[in-house]
Amino acid sequence: MIPRFTPGVTAKVLGVALLALLMLIPLAQVNDLIGERAGRAQEAARQIAVRWGAPQVVGGPVLAVPVRCEVERDGKPATIERTDFVLPDRLALGATLAPELRSYGIYESVVYTATIKAEGRFMPGDVARVGGDGCSAQWRRAELRVPVADVHGIRRASPLRIGADAPEFGPDGAGVGGLTAISAPFAFDPTLATQPLPFAFELTVAGSERFAVLPLARQTETHVDGAWGDPGFDGAFVPAERRIDANGFRADWQVLDLNRPVPQHWSSLEAASVDLVSSSYGVNLVRPANAYQQNVRAGKYGLVFIALTFVAFFLFEVLRGLRVHPVQYLLVGAALCTFYLVLLALSEHVGFGIAYATAAGATAFIVGGYAAAILAQRRAGIALGGMLALVYALLYGLVRSEDYALLMGSLAMLATVVALMALTRRVDWYATGAKEPA
Repeated sequence: MIPRFTPGVTAKVLGVALLALLMLIPLAQVNDLIGERAGRAQEAARQIAVRWGAPQVVGGPVLAVPVRCEVERDGKPATIERTDFVLPDRLALGATLAPELRSYGIYESVVYTATIKAEGRFMPGDVARVGGDGCSAQWRRAELRVPVADVHGIRRASPLRIGADAPEFGPDGAGVGGLTAISAPFAFDPTLATQPLPFAFELTVAGSERFAVLPLARQTETHVDGAWGDPGFDGAFVPAERRIDANGFRADWQVLDLNRPVPQHWSSLEAASVDLVSSSYGVNLVRPANAYQQNVRAGKYGLVFIALTFVAFFLFEVLRGLRVHPVQYLLVGAALCTFYLVLLALSEHVGFGIAYATAAGATAFIVGGYAAAILAQRRAGIALGGMLALVYALLYGLVRSEDYALLMGSLAMLATVVALMALTRRVDWYATGAKEPA
């Protein structure tokens, strides 16, 4: 005998599914609000960077020499001037970062003060390449330029010790390779330079979030350390050696001219093809998934958890012969959506962990108490409240675990499906629909 089609239970299932889908509307609005608040946090970080110092990119000194060339244009002699740039043969740059948190309203951003020591040498053969092809180098106007991404953040600069000279740094309007720079005058006679020309200087700069170095030498050795437990190493090169512990980090890089796309010598006429920043590398003072990232992750599971809660109420209807009105489903869904709003608001003030525990505990208590009232069974309310607390505990694990979130979520969904199949394995859905009153 073919079982009789019963529209009652089918309509109820479809209605509950539709109510769950309707919850996408408030969830989407909460997600938009998260994006708006994250945007405000980013703007606050920019304001802090403007006042303190932007992410810094620092390099060693680059020899910049004006060159005058006599050429013909339209059959007439003309004089053009360019600037030739020469990189050192060796650069050893060490930086110690002192990070701290700065506030702008209710928002915080990571800033640092970097104490930099650099030393190296220029080789006579590299210097001799300046000019040539009938052009004359203007050595009296030569200077050494040190690229610094945000000169506003410079706190101290020592004299640049090069050979027997020690010129002072000053502002430079031309820059190097599209980066701003500070410069020191360096007028000398290259015919007298038959030995390597050593240099050294110290620099203290303030910056925010990221510190990077440019490999502006034939051989660049970089050492960076700081008291920050969650560094992220990024850029064109990874550290050759690194160590991270509770006291901070230290990292060392070794970069050769063979590894970078920047030539050892170029002129201002070729400046458009020289991209220094693409070769930078360094450390990002990241903060473990901030409150907004964690709120976004939690919101991604919103519909799933609302659907599971609705399924739990529906099973109580089926297994206990109780009835729940669609309006009551909507109120439960509204409470579950409010969880994400309360979580966002609290996490901006007390941290994500405390905010999550507070919002989850309050939501589980409200839904559990409401379930006990509408189902007229205290045990049912306790069971639903406990189930919701367990679901929120699972969600917290998914949010906090970046590497294993997919594995944990997949296993949890599999276990949920198995549990639902086990609970409903003896339910006669046709008979259940037939028992529903007209």
